[in-house]
Amino acid sequence: MSNKNSYKQIPSVDEIIKNLSSELLLLPRNLLKKVIRDSIKQIKVEIANNKIKKITDNIYSLINDKLSEISKPHLNKVINGTGIILHTGLGRAPISKEIFNKAFDSTYPYTNLEFSLKNGERGERNNHVNYLINSITGCESSIVVNNNAAAVLLALNTLGENEKVIISRGQQIEIGGSFRIPDIINKSNCKMIEVGTTNKTRLEDYEEVIKDNKGLILYAHTSNYKIIGFTEEVSLIDLAKLSKRKRIPLIVDLGSGALVDFSKMELPFENLVKWYIKSGAEVVTFSGDKLIGGPQCGIICGSKKLLNKIHKNPIYRALRCDKLTISLLEHSLRTFISDNEVTRDNMTIFLLNRGRKELKRLGNKILDNINSKIIKKNNIELIESKVEAGSGSLPTQNIESYAISIKSQIKPKILSDLFRVASTPIIGYINKGVYFIDLKAIPEDQSNLVAQAIKKVLS
Repeated sequence: MSNKNSYKQIPSVDEIIKNLSSELLLLPRNLLKKVIRDSIKQIKVEIANNKIKKITDNIYSLINDKLSEISKPHLNKVINGTGIILHTGLGRAPISKEIFNKAFDSTYPYTNLEFSLKNGERGERNNHVNYLINSITGCESSIVVNNNAAAVLLALNTLGENEKVIISRGQQIEIGGSFRIPDIINKSNCKMIEVGTTNKTRLEDYEEVIKDNKGLILYAHTSNYKIIGFTEEVSLIDLAKLSKRKRIPLIVDLGSGALVDFSKMELPFENLVKWYIKSGAEVVTFSGDKLIGGPQCGIICGSKKLLNKIHKNPIYRALRCDKLTISLLEHSLRTFISDNEVTRDNMTIFLLNRGRKELKRLGNKILDNINSKIIKKNNIELIESKVEAGSGSLPTQNIESYAISIKSQIKPKILSDLFRVASTPIIGYINKGVYFIDLKAIPEDQSNLVAQAIKKVLS
């Protein structure tokens, strides 16, 4: 059959739509037509290359497969078997159902986001969270934007536009996604002034470049690495004294801000945000997720005078948070009872604090639901492991955990693929030719899903 005759066999877009299932017809009509037209183009290419014979069968099969795939949500629940609780690729800080439900109830279908219930006038969205932030951190004022990078950019642009931003060479950090402090300084329309060296910066290095009371000092917390050995850095307290004496602001970019003492959980100690405020930082920025366990957002707190300036910056409107983020943050902040106590509703803190004893019990619970023949055939074991917190948080210490190791005849790469396409995908990891599902980041209520997936993949 000639290509010309083959092309004539291709049904029209309208004819194809008439033959689709009622379920697929519920898809947005423009998306439906685009998929059909793209499929027709693909069939025509295959006809031209003599790779297809049954035109109608092939085109309906191709279209049904593509439409069935896009009819499912792209954003799906997964089981985090990597052990990394703050896994950026998997949504970073996990949030409990309890907090999600409270946030949903607070915002459905409408909410008083920018409306005062007291006087019926226009309200301020930051008022729903700043009373919590201010009391927890000891600051005078605070605002929330969509992430910490936005918080840094907004603070720098407001307080240092067209002026110099003084920063130690040892603090010119890069975090995931090629986010670099020098680039943010540049995009803030500030002039970066580097002082000191990578491993040593002294107070006089800062003093030498401050010629007037213009510009600001930026202190960037090296949250995802540490320099050890022949090092020296200026203490925050000394920098704060210098900034006051020279009458220029001191901005601290914490990246991961801590509101609770992690050393009480046998995790690396991090100075609390309120310590930086108390030590003299006039503006502090940090993430609302990561070590706080809230939604992705950036928190700016500090002196009322400077926060008022930051809030008035026109760029703020482009960076502010929506109602659901504000509500999730409010309910997440309410879980912090004191410097040493956080409620179980804060899933991030709960998972970080969960010890090996509990993880071993969880692992045994999963394995008890799997046939012993499957366990023996695939050499499934529960072993001790060590993991990282993730997202550049608590970088200097591995965290104790337990993992399910699978030394099956099935190759680890294939195992990884099979678990990734499970009804509830499991994202594990491969180490030294063995596939692992770490338990550190898996909540109790997903244990049955893990057992079901293992049984289905390995049966």
